[in-house]
Amino acid sequence: RGIPRETGAHWTEPGCQSCTCQGGRVLCDTMTCSIPCSHPLPAPAGGCCPTCTGCLHEGVARAEGDVFSPSDGNCTVCVCLAGNISCLSPECPPGSCPSPSPADCCSCNPEKCNFRGRTYAHGARFSLDGDDCTTCVCQGGEVECSFTPCPMLDCPQHQRHLGPGQCCSSCRDPPAPAGCFLDDNGVEFPVGQIWSPGDPCELCICQADGSVSCQRTDCVETCPYPIRIPGQCCPDCSAGCTYMGKTFSNNETFPSALDPCLSCICLVR
Repeated sequence: RGIPRETGAHWTEPGCQSCTCQGGRVLCDTMTCSIPCSHPLPAPAGGCCPTCTGCLHEGVARAEGDVFSPSDGNCTVCVCLAGNISCLSPECPPGSCPSPSPADCCSCNPEKCNFRGRTYAHGARFSLDGDDCTTCVCQGGEVECSFTPCPMLDCPQHQRHLGPGQCCSSCRDPPAPAGCFLDDNGVEFPVGQIWSPGDPCELCICQADGSVSCQRTDCVETCPYPIRIPGQCCPDCSAGCTYMGKTFSNNETFPSALDPCLSCICLVR
């Protein structure tokens, strides 16, 4: 390649090829790297062999002397020394720990709880005084109790009911109406009662749900001179005739009020 080499010379070509000059010939072979460490760093730019002046652990480059904890080490501590990773796990004392916390590295058996003459395991949940209104839990030797939350009720206070053995109130069903109460005159009618509100042609009935249903009566029978009976809706055409404010019976004759020479008769037809 245009460069003179002396016999016995050694040099490195691009692509990590190790070359030597022997008897006027150039002999090249892929460079073999001796790596004396367990976690070497990749070769630096322009270099061919990894370096042990740092460490590569879980894809992360660590500097020489770097102290760190692995992602799943459970408080294990590691250090990078000459390309090697050394890890140490803490020694935990035997026995139980009174107040475990997430920061505690040692796995331990939390203390049991002695509460009102009974023993509960760590994490046990139980009710207070035999009911379900208060829930207690054993946490590391101590008992914590809290009231059971109750749902919000959408009924008025007088319809709420707390049954025996229940922790939260519930809504009662509203009582069935016993009749219909009319605010205008203060009269209460029983269910099924029929009455007229003042107009004899209108009848009302008290429904089972406490509502009032009214309906008017249509008079079918008509005549020119009917007799109107007080409190009766439709005029009576069979009882006689009403003429000029006077009442006459069937077949009764009477003089006309307009002409005394005319004689009238009440005929029911």
